[in-house]
Amino acid sequence: MDHHKPFAEIIESSLHCWKGECWEWDSMPAYGSVLAVQSPTRTVLGLVHEIQTGSLDATRKVFAYKKTEEELKRDQPHIFHFLHTTFSCLTLGYIEQGRTFYQCAPEPPKIHGFIYSPSAEDLQDFFSQEHYLHTLFAHEQATFSLDDMILALLGQLSKRNLLTEERFSSFVETFSLLTANDYRRLKLFLQRAQRNLTITD
Repeated sequence: MDHHKPFAEIIESSLHCWKGECWEWDSMPAYGSVLAVQSPTRTVLGLVHEIQTGSLDATRKVFAYKKTEEELKRDQPHIFHFLHTTFSCLTLGYIEQGRTFYQCAPEPPKIHGFIYSPSAEDLQDFFSQEHYLHTLFAHEQATFSLDDMILALLGQLSKRNLLTEERFSSFVETFSLLTANDYRRLKLFLQRAQRNLTITD
């Protein structure tokens, strides 16, 4: 998936979350990635927390064929025309008139708004503060595993060389406060993070 190039559009929208449909069923965002939707007045950023691929037609079921994807594309290419992929994002905040807000926007993103991956510069500016964690913890009951989702987010930032030692230290401090200094949870989280993250100087 190319960064900055729209690849999906919004099909459901609310203040706290929104759902997108990929234009190509097999071109989807990664779990934990940050996406953007732009309007004439603001850019809303959201975190991918759910991805689903299935039949586009409710009357058509997907069956197992005992064939590889390459074999299916050769022998039965038509079945891929009936697939679609959707994903859901939690709103992290928005950017308006050069200012960053770590809260819901005044209005939800527009239906059919184009969805794209923000630039490294926009991500660096947005994640220069840990206020986004307050928003994520407010959604803790709406996710299967908040810690998994945050690890995935940090992993995406790490891949783009946006996770520095200073930023990670600030993250750990805020994470600890938001978990009421739950030492056991923090220790287990850091053990997993150390195996999966590359932190720059």
